[in-house]
Amino acid sequence: MGKRTEDILAEEFACSHCKRSGAIVEKIAMPGVGVSRFFDIQHHRYAFVSCDYCGYTEIFNLRILEGQDDLGTFVDILFSS
Repeated sequence: MGKRTEDILAEEFACSHCKRSGAIVEKIAMPGVGVSRFFDIQHHRYAFVSCDYCGYTEIFNLRILEGQDDLGTFVDILFSS
């Protein structure tokens, strides 16, 4: 079994602000607009990667890093006004 994306981000992170390595990763998921919001489909997923030393934070789109799940996008297009 492979490593989780957030583990890889934490291990490989090099802070562009202070140039140190080591990070804490927090994930967040959000609904889109239209029907996905109504049904609370959380298809926008991001990882916030914060430097262990200075706190500088970068945001990564998990749909791009892990591959896309287009169910929410499909539902939005199908039922959008």
